[in-house]
Amino acid sequence: MKAVIFAAGKSTRTYPLTLTRPKPLLPIANRPILEHQLEALAGIVDEVVLVVGYRADMIRERFGDSYNGLTLSYVEQAEQRGTGHALLQCASLLQEPFLAMNGDDLYASEDLRKLSAVKQGALAKEIDNPQQFGVYTVDSEGFALQIIEKPTEPVSNLVNIGVYKFDPSVFQLLESVELSPRGEIEITSAIQTLAEAGGFRVLTIDGYWVPIGYAWDLLDANAFLLERFEASDIHGAVSPLADLSGNISIGEGSVIKAGSVIEGPVSIGRNSNIGPNCWIRPATSIGDGCKVGQGVEVKNSIIMDGAAVPHLSYVGDSVIGVGANLGCGTITANFRHDGKNHKSMIRGELVDTGRRKLGAIVGDDVHTGINTSIYPGRKLWPGTSTIPGEIVHSDVEK
Repeated sequence: MKAVIFAAGKSTRTYPLTLTRPKPLLPIANRPILEHQLEALAGIVDEVVLVVGYRADMIRERFGDSYNGLTLSYVEQAEQRGTGHALLQCASLLQEPFLAMNGDDLYASEDLRKLSAVKQGALAKEIDNPQQFGVYTVDSEGFALQIIEKPTEPVSNLVNIGVYKFDPSVFQLLESVELSPRGEIEITSAIQTLAEAGGFRVLTIDGYWVPIGYAWDLLDANAFLLERFEASDIHGAVSPLADLSGNISIGEGSVIKAGSVIEGPVSIGRNSNIGPNCWIRPATSIGDGCKVGQGVEVKNSIIMDGAAVPHLSYVGDSVIGVGANLGCGTITANFRHDGKNHKSMIRGELVDTGRRKLGAIVGDDVHTGINTSIYPGRKLWPGTSTIPGEIVHSDVEK
């Protein structure tokens, strides 16, 4: 069996991180989203068709023609016109029933295997607030009756999570469906036709679904995967004067210096330099070739490859991009005085993040001056900088 992964979109909701990479390459627990997806598919399918578009060369370079026993092939979606349009680009490669899934969420292997056994269907999850998702209504046997996008009235708590099993007849449906209000060809339009004909099964997941819609969702996904660590895996050099507890992964060539306190779950990549006298708190991932130095505290954060937090800084509930350098005394504030949820400016609108704690989203190659203070939830675009003593009140864009 084959699977299709939709990995073509630009993902403006995850700016500034996706200004320099496609969303499926964003790291969680020090591995790209797409790598986690391919691992979930291993043993269920033997080939994966990747629909690529935005910065496709980066995905091809990272994964090549195979991964962990899976054959990888690529289809270009030059113009992003919806998920149905993306699937249509693969029609010549899919002559038998296949799986199809979004390229930016995490799914459990056991649920993908369960879906692979039905003739046609989809995975779904019951949630408390379904208004921002497509919602299924089903009959007593679990077959779809309707799929309704972002319903204004509560009709069901069973939401579409973007994973499907189709046979090739779906391509004829997609060629004839009406365009969405955005002028796109949507998979959900074909599902509605299949539901009306009967026989499209909706399976409630037993495992997990971790959606990643915004940059701050990476923090939840990172914490979720790190909590699944079952034991420590240490390959670097650890000073006897360092204090490590909990499940911790440390890659080859990394050095943990005296006075460092690391509380797992924590993942540290290869050739990183940690300490002396720093505090790495739970749910933190630090990539390859990073520096976390004297007097630094890092908590519930993602620090990407080659980034440096050399001394006397605080990084909390934040994402720090590749090659960024935080000057001495840089502080990422992460809590509002009134205790309310943080809001973030996305495409000109303030979006409630749903988080009471949120630090900074820092793009690649950002440099902050000494004693920079960053307000909660602020974003710094790739290559930008701050001056010594600067207070970052709003997003710093190029």
